[in-house]
Order: sequence, then C-alpha cells, then structure tokens
Amino acid sequence: MPQYVVVLAEPKNEGNVGAVARAMMNFGVEDLILVNPCEIGVVAEKRAMRAIEILKSARTYETLEEALKEVDFVVGTSGVDTASDRRFIRIALGPDEASAKLAEMDGKVGLLFGREDFGLLNPELMKCDMLIRIPSSEDYPILNLSHAVSVVLYELFKPTAEKRERRKASGHEKEKLQEHFVKLLDAINYPEHKMERTKMMFRRLMGRATPSKWEFHALMGVIGEAAKRLDKES
Repeated sequence: MPQYVVVLAEPKNEGNVGAVARAMMNFGVEDLILVNPCEIGVVAEKRAMRAIEILKSARTYETLEEALKEVDFVVGTSGVDTASDRRFIRIALGPDEASAKLAEMDGKVGLLFGREDFGLLNPELMKCDMLIRIPSSEDYPILNLSHAVSVVLYELFKPTAEKRERRKASGHEKEKLQEHFVKLLDAINYPEHKMERTKMMFRRLMGRATPSKWEFHALMGVIGEAAKRLDKES
C-alpha cells in the first residue's frame, strides 16, 4: 500500500490550506507539504478544525523540486483534459481509475495540487508520473482546491475501506443458523418433499448475502424464537 503525501503548490488562500488539512484527516492522510505558500495563520487553523496537528506539522519548501525529493511517485491534478496526443502532458485518468492503479504501489506517492487561480504550470505537469482529472461540468470545470483534494482522497480511500473485513460468522455459527432454520420448517409442518430444496436454497441465500457475525446472531435469534413459539402452540 502506498503512503500518500498531499503537496500544495503555491496555495494563495490560507483558508483553503486549513480546509485541505481537514479533508486529509477525514481520509486518514497526515502528511502535508506546502510549496512557497501564503502566510498560514489563524484562518487556516480555524478551517482545519480537529486537523490542526496536520497543519502544524506541514513541511514547507521554496521550490517544487525540493518538495518532490520526498516522494517516489508524483500524481498531478488538472482541471483541463485532452485526448490529443499533441497535448500529451494533459492526458489524465479519472480518480477511480487512478485509485485502482495506485493501490498496487508501494512507497510515497505525492498528490500534487496547483494554485487556486491557474493550477499547475506545464513544466510542473512534466514532473508528474500520472495525472488525474475530476469529471465536472464543462460550464465550470475548475473545483475549489479543498474540494478537489477531498474528491481525490475519497477515491483513494475507498478501496481501503472496502477491504476492511466485517466480522464474519464462523462455519460453526453458519451451521447453527441452518439448524435453526430447519427447526422452523419443522415447526410449521413444511412439506417433506420440498424440505431438501428449501434447505439448500436458504444455505445458498446466506452464502451470497455474506452477512456479518452480528447479523447472523440476530437472524438466529429471530428464527429460533419463532420456532420455539410455534412448538409451544402446536
């Protein structure tokens, strides 16, 4: 898994820098680099909210060249896209496609965001190993800096979140659920000639659903209680 570093090239609004820090904390990224930034003061701290430590620990460099020495792979962002080979430095991937490729990498990945008014310059884009463009309206394609950072970090965070395994029920618990279901079938005098097919259907249904451990126990409780009440009534 890569370690992501957010790099802001010459940010002009300290409020945006604070909002970027907050977005970083939302998606578990703590490393912030500022290149020749505006003055960072009270406004940035207020916008950072609980991410104040990310802001305070940010490293500052005078040039992009110095900043990029810290990373192994550079991902630039651009509000302008093209399919023309003649403008190859502007050919970009969508955030989801870039996320899938980056997830397979190791080392430090620098996520480079340009100035609020005119983004990254062509010489800066030439330093990028990959370019990302966030799909947006043609009428107004340029996103606010902190919004762009949020969208990109969300896409990068999503595969990690999806890989987090829920507590799964064990094989023993799955068999207990199956037993409870069979008891319920018996309690309602389910037709014998349909029994095997229905038991198999229920097992396959639970296999496709892959419920969590908590969901398994909740379902076992409901089915078990229903079977007990029906037995008492019969």
